[in-house]
Amino acid sequence: MEVRPAAQGRAAAGRVALLAVLLPMCCRAAPERVRYAIPEELGRGSLVGPLAWDLGLSPADLPARKLQIVSGDEKQYFTLGDDNTNLRVNERIDREGICGALSPCVLSLEAVVENPFNIFHVSVTIQDINDNAPQFDREFIAIEMIESTPPGARFPLGSGRDPDIGANSLHNYQLTPNPLFSLVVRESPDGTKQPELVLEKSLDREKQRNHHLILTAVDGGDPARSGTTQIKINVTDANDNPPVFTKEIYKVRLLENVPEGSLAFQVKATDGDEGTNAEITYSFSDIANSALQLFTLDSRTGDVKVTGTLDYEEEKYYEASVEGKDGGGLSAHAKVHIDILDVNDNAPTVSLLPILNPIPEDSVPSTVVAVINVRDRDSGDNGEVSCNIDGDLPFRLEPSSENTYKLIIASTLDREKVSAYNMTITARDWGSPALSSRAALVLEVSDVNDNAPVFEEAAYSAYVAENNAAGAPVLRVRARDADAGANGRVSYWLAGGSAGAAPYVSVEARSGAVYAQRSFDYEQCREFAVAVRAQDGGAPARSSTATVRVFVLDRNDNAPRVLWPAAGAGAAGAGAGASPAAAPFEVVPRSAEAGYLVAKVVAVDADAGRNAWLSYELVQAPEPALFRVGLHSGEVRTARAVSERDAAKQRLVAVVKDHGQPALSATATLHVVLAESLQEALPELSERAAGADSPAELQFYLVLALALLSALFLLSVALAVLARVRRAGPPAVLRCLGAQRFSVAGAAFPADFCEGTLPYSYNLCVAPGRAVAEGAWLPPPLPSLAAEELLGAEPCGKRSPTSSAGAGEPPADAEAPQVCKPAQSLPLSPS
Repeated sequence: MEVRPAAQGRAAAGRVALLAVLLPMCCRAAPERVRYAIPEELGRGSLVGPLAWDLGLSPADLPARKLQIVSGDEKQYFTLGDDNTNLRVNERIDREGICGALSPCVLSLEAVVENPFNIFHVSVTIQDINDNAPQFDREFIAIEMIESTPPGARFPLGSGRDPDIGANSLHNYQLTPNPLFSLVVRESPDGTKQPELVLEKSLDREKQRNHHLILTAVDGGDPARSGTTQIKINVTDANDNPPVFTKEIYKVRLLENVPEGSLAFQVKATDGDEGTNAEITYSFSDIANSALQLFTLDSRTGDVKVTGTLDYEEEKYYEASVEGKDGGGLSAHAKVHIDILDVNDNAPTVSLLPILNPIPEDSVPSTVVAVINVRDRDSGDNGEVSCNIDGDLPFRLEPSSENTYKLIIASTLDREKVSAYNMTITARDWGSPALSSRAALVLEVSDVNDNAPVFEEAAYSAYVAENNAAGAPVLRVRARDADAGANGRVSYWLAGGSAGAAPYVSVEARSGAVYAQRSFDYEQCREFAVAVRAQDGGAPARSSTATVRVFVLDRNDNAPRVLWPAAGAGAAGAGAGASPAAAPFEVVPRSAEAGYLVAKVVAVDADAGRNAWLSYELVQAPEPALFRVGLHSGEVRTARAVSERDAAKQRLVAVVKDHGQPALSATATLHVVLAESLQEALPELSERAAGADSPAELQFYLVLALALLSALFLLSVALAVLARVRRAGPPAVLRCLGAQRFSVAGAAFPADFCEGTLPYSYNLCVAPGRAVAEGAWLPPPLPSLAAEELLGAEPCGKRSPTSSAGAGEPPADAEAPQVCKPAQSLPLSPS
């Protein structure tokens, strides 16, 4: 079936119209097409239309919507202006060069907007202007006529050509007036106008052998354009039979890949004459220059061969007129219609327009990241193209229109797993064999803060010895964040902890190093916990918390402390640490056997573990073999029985050591008097006290005695005045300052108290019926009294104006009979 260019144009226009109707129904993603019409030959920058306005985009929306255009044509005929709102011409548009005789001439492109993503289809119709004048293929047309040619004979003339279409195309022909010839214009089935020269009167070669005419072709433009050719007519002698072609119209179909030199077709004419009048020569009488470069006609055989490269995409149809002329000058004409058939000789072309690159990793599936436009210059199945992505990637292609695909995200992305995708997009046509082309696209995935920092350990433990320096490093915590950039930059700070733990440590924000803020003391705090938070630099920030537990290790920084005897306590290297005059004494009967408990040294150590394990040792004793101390108990016992040869006074120095490294120690001094009774021990105590007083202590005691005497004098005056007022008052008031402190039955004394062994008397009040054990009748916690103070007391049985009840405080049980003593009591061993 023969298809004319005009018919092809109408069919294409019909398909475009049908597509415009059906596309909104089948493709919900494709909005209504935006259409513009402009004349050809507009200059660069000329306005096509207000694209942004027609798409419903306000100037305020343009920066966020990112309007772009994409075209699959090799040349970019259109562009967006500097204001990014108007569609403008990018380069010269020649309708005849783009579409030829096809009408309408439509250029299609896609407008892409984001946020939200959408594709708008834009079509620009190129309108013809009268920019081409009609032209003839030949400047001269030579015709030979036999003088016997009857009037009415017709001679085809070469057609004029005008690339313009519509009203601007070739409209009519005009012939210079001549009485012998006239012009007839015949319209062919395809709509073209064919001029023919008609003989009006008989020719007479003898009168005029040559005739000259001018043929003018005029188009319908305004103003009209025209082109001319000269007709030269040569009148010859008679030739009875003109040539006759076998076909009036030769229809030929050629594949576009026919090799050069191949026989395309053959024209054939016959002539009934003989001799030279029957010899026919063939030539093209009317052929376009483009066809003349592709075909040659053998003047003897009528063979037409291909001499150039046929290209369906450049020209689909050729038309020519062939003239057959015999030797006598008679000629015949035939039409040749050549249709070029498409073969799959063009691979598809792929144009990429990235929309979102890099892609945020939190982009949801179905997000559009690129627009892909495919074109195939072939027709039919050879021009149908399918597009796919090579490999298994989290993307997929979705058709948007006839030649456009959207590249969308098919599944979630994770930059920490894949940071970039090297994608190959393959476009393949449906020809046989199929042709394909590939385009590479690199899509990078940008980071979002979707990962919180993760500590290497959920809980950290640190062991720090006490007495550390302030600012000393404790440990380093480390958290890793799989994100990149600021989202992966981790900083640290304290986020709480056990009560009071915050002032102990600090954390360096960048490195995670934990430092001690102060020196730790094991005896005050043995362990504490703090919470360290790691936070990244994202927005919003993500964080995680780890617990740091710090254990303080003990050091041997505390020497043992002697609780009893307190006067002998001292640090290592400090000696006894107290005055011997204030040291307590113990009375040991000379009848004591081996193992007799003399006293018990009581000491404690604030340290822990081995640093607090205490051992006791005698380091000084007049009779080393007489006493021993328990290594772990601190009990001082006799190592043998006491003999008469042993000195009455014994000064024992015990050292208490811990097991630290280095070991720390303290000393305890214990005075032991070997006597059967307290009265027997008093002379020894007096001598000890007299030799032990230092000048400073004597001065202190003198001042104290003066103060006491003054107080007693004032008290005596007050009591005298009270006695006068209360004459009936009991004399016991002057003795013990209160009747409640005396026994109603009178004073009772220990059995061997007043035996005359002491130079001074010692007043003692004892409740009747109560036995006073030797060495145990002075109850603690009354303060210790030196021996000379004891010796300065009143003789036994006499009243002493200085007698008082301890420090003047009532005892715990005020109703029970109490023992009264002057001032202070003797310190005794807790044993």
